[in-house]
Amino acid sequence: MSYAFPPAGLPDQTVNPEGTAIFTDSYAVLPAITMRDIVTSYLPGWSGTRAWIIARPLSGFAETFAQYAVEVAPGGGSTTPEPDTMAQAAILVASGQMQLVIDGTTHQLGAGGYAYIRPGAKWAVHNSAGTPLQFHWVRKRYEPAPGIDWPDSFVTSDQEMPVNWMPNTDKWGTTRFADPSDLRHDMHVNIVTFRPGGRIPFAETHVMEHGLYVLQGTARYLLNKDWVEVGPGDFMWLRAFCPQACIATGDSDFRYLLYKDVNRHPGLAL
Repeated sequence: MSYAFPPAGLPDQTVNPEGTAIFTDSYAVLPAITMRDIVTSYLPGWSGTRAWIIARPLSGFAETFAQYAVEVAPGGGSTTPEPDTMAQAAILVASGQMQLVIDGTTHQLGAGGYAYIRPGAKWAVHNSAGTPLQFHWVRKRYEPAPGIDWPDSFVTSDQEMPVNWMPNTDKWGTTRFADPSDLRHDMHVNIVTFRPGGRIPFAETHVMEHGLYVLQGTARYLLNKDWVEVGPGDFMWLRAFCPQACIATGDSDFRYLLYKDVNRHPGLAL
């Protein structure tokens, strides 16, 4: 498996700046080419680390999550990575080796390694290898619900988990890291896979917000009324009820990391 990550660097002066980035009232597209050195952020509590912050709560748009692509130099990391005690995290390693400590237990994650980190956990990240560590990080404030226990942290990998194919097809499926029926979880961060020619055969329109980071392959993606061409490293950001569909193109699987908020009543306060 391959897992795309921002290309970094900087295009040379011969490149035409007219690009395919889009920001509308209902969706945004951040192509991989926009994720360069000069748009990175440095984070308090982290050393040897830079991040592309590609989603953050915005009033009237996507409001529930933040998403980062994080690069940690050899020897870098953090013992205080999360400033919000109510925040939960999902992590997918794109390349390199991650030493992840959660509540005193140490885990070693390579490419495809996945972790869910419960709200309030004490956790740390360190890159003890000689090459950069690159990973995707999704953050969401946890929403407790009456009578529902809080979720536990867990560590697994893309390679260990099956693809759950949709009914009557083997061309569209989801690697689900948390059980959809487990009401402790108020967010899912999954990997969606389309084999060549696979598609979402209707325009999904639903209450969940989405962040979609393309890990592999190419597709035509319907966002509201527009079809866009997307490939490795491109990111899509969809507000609630934005129509969406997908047709995979090319000769390899099309895969993306998908965030959505789930399993809670919508808040009624404006």
